[in-house]
Amino acid sequence: MSYLAQVRQLIEHSFEPMACDCTVSPDGSLMVRIYDRDSGRVDLVVTGIAIDKFNSHDAVLTLIEELRDELTSVSMSSVLGQPSQA
Repeated sequence: MSYLAQVRQLIEHSFEPMACDCTVSPDGSLMVRIYDRDSGRVDLVVTGIAIDKFNSHDAVLTLIEELRDELTSVSMSSVLGQPSQA
């Protein structure tokens, strides 16, 4: 399994039970989409993530933490009825 495939798998499994898809864009950047597996409701989409950023396991874990923070921010904004700052 390639390193990028391992990174994608780690990111995607980090958000279970929600679904998460990581896709490499034509420009070589990564797009992450986190959504509800049952309803299909998309909770977060982040594009333009530089793949060369994943030079270590810690860098991948940092990205996952940042995505979790953003997901929490978006979720709180929707609960409060406020637009997200994302």
